[in-house]
Amino acid sequence: MIASFLIALLFQLAPAVVWEAKVDRADQAQPELVLTAKIAQGYYIHPMSDKSIGVSLELADGLTPAGEPAEQFEPADYKGLEVAMDTYVLRQAVDPNGANALKGTVTWSACHGDECDVPEDYDFAVEIARPAEPAKSGGLWSLILEAILWGFLMLLTPCVFPMVPMTVSFFLRQSGSPARARFRAAMYGLFIVLLYTVPISVIIGLTWAVGGSTVTADIFNWLSTHWLPNIVFFLVFMVFAASFFGAFEIVLPASWTNKADSGSDKKGLLGVFFLALTLVLVSFSCTGPIVGTVLIKSTQGEFWAPMVTMLAFSVAFALPFTLFAFFPSVLSKLPKSGGWLNSVKIVLGFVEIALGLKFLSVADQTYHWHLLDRDIYLAIWIVCFTLLGLYLLGLIRFKYDTPIKKFSVLRIALIVLDFAFVAYMIPGMWGAPLKALSGYLPPMETQHIRLGKYAPAAGETVVLPGTALGGESGLVSLPHGLTGYDNLDDGLAAAAATGKKVFIDITGHGCVNCREMEARVWSDPEVLGRLRDNFVIVSLYVDDKTRLPEEKWVTTPSGKVLKDVGRVNSRLVLDRFGVNSQPNYFILSPEGDILAGPRGYNLDVAAFARFLDLE
Repeated sequence: MIASFLIALLFQLAPAVVWEAKVDRADQAQPELVLTAKIAQGYYIHPMSDKSIGVSLELADGLTPAGEPAEQFEPADYKGLEVAMDTYVLRQAVDPNGANALKGTVTWSACHGDECDVPEDYDFAVEIARPAEPAKSGGLWSLILEAILWGFLMLLTPCVFPMVPMTVSFFLRQSGSPARARFRAAMYGLFIVLLYTVPISVIIGLTWAVGGSTVTADIFNWLSTHWLPNIVFFLVFMVFAASFFGAFEIVLPASWTNKADSGSDKKGLLGVFFLALTLVLVSFSCTGPIVGTVLIKSTQGEFWAPMVTMLAFSVAFALPFTLFAFFPSVLSKLPKSGGWLNSVKIVLGFVEIALGLKFLSVADQTYHWHLLDRDIYLAIWIVCFTLLGLYLLGLIRFKYDTPIKKFSVLRIALIVLDFAFVAYMIPGMWGAPLKALSGYLPPMETQHIRLGKYAPAAGETVVLPGTALGGESGLVSLPHGLTGYDNLDDGLAAAAATGKKVFIDITGHGCVNCREMEARVWSDPEVLGRLRDNFVIVSLYVDDKTRLPEEKWVTTPSGKVLKDVGRVNSRLVLDRFGVNSQPNYFILSPEGDILAGPRGYNLDVAAFARFLDLE
């Protein structure tokens, strides 16, 4: 994964100036707009005080400046003129007058030597977070919760659990005062967290420093949607599954773990650090795929999402070992191995197959291969979890398994849950919506067989969302029989002709939360009726790899040419709407002015209906 980040980083060209907009003091009556420009090395911009070619700010109608704008930068001298290099910040207090967002345009010229580029515009729209209606959705919190649960579950995996006796033994041998022992135990937990969190934070920080959020978003987009990393992750999951089934053993090079383990015999905090490093390295064969899953899902969020979710995972993973370090004598009698650990490996093998299939599905959808449509995907899951149930019943045995003499309460509970899950999935083969799995399954429109009440409604075109309909320019199929446009220009033209408002759907084929919103919120009759009757829908897929004709290619200010649908849309939504995550929704007037938004992942149907009503 690190190599993928670095390879992508090497091929990125940083633009001359990258702007970011945010709101400070957003919970107060008078928010402050903060526009920050990251200026590439060798370039400079003239401040606002230089009226001829300096920065200018224009607020949208209805927004009133509160006082004069304030500039912040370290002045650099260029032929007797004060110019801004590296970083330039423009702050403008605004009286929002009840507006839900601060929006407008900042105009500037990037200069290099004696020459300045043509003026460029950055259109921004940032939501004003209110105490009664926080702007952050539940999407990040769901990722954090999932990361915490996986962190705790990792303790039971076969490559992690054997580290419990090592931890207990290490801290039983420690001498010194009780306070010193507690300090070492706390540092042990901290080292585990840092070893998981710091590497990903450094990588994200480097990409952001090179090109700002644009580069970071591009790399995350590439990592989460390009066929190469997704196929690699899929194969990795299948290899781990085969290993768990007993086909072979996956271990890191012995030299790595031996050096780390030998270092743990040293005294003081250095020994504690090497014990934590040993734990992280030895447990990688079990934690690696789960860490990858959490990171890939969190890359669809904001800049901080991968770091926050990794922090949550590592804290949950480190907590049990920290407790073992605090109370080693109480836990010294825990079982070191047994048949139950082999059973855990087999169960994990089946789970690995199910989770790994999602990566193949993302590549299949973004490139429109149609190799893994919804019913095929479901069929594999049904077979996979049926085999898991048969294994739990003892009807299937793997290498090192012993006959089951009696069923524990836990095993019986797992059997019931597993077959109940299989029974839940079976109707999906004929078109049942399966809303609980909507974020993980391919779109309903890829289903080949839809019978009975799940059959397509009259006039509904059953094709993959985001694909063209009827040869009409820009017209695409959307979920629930809706139709819309795949580009903003055609959508605004249709809105101008009909007088309807424009509903902007910033989405992706591989976006789990997007599918959940469509299945749980869009499908509600109150929401669906509003979308169908009151809006021209524009769905901007940021991960679609369809190559555009040359006349629709977009050249960025840095000279980079964007040639596919996803990259062009990613650039558009970042420049025009100031967001780089999915799902996000905006409402525009027929003239293109932002009336509401952004609204992110939130499964509150009533609130979404009010959003559509501009309340």
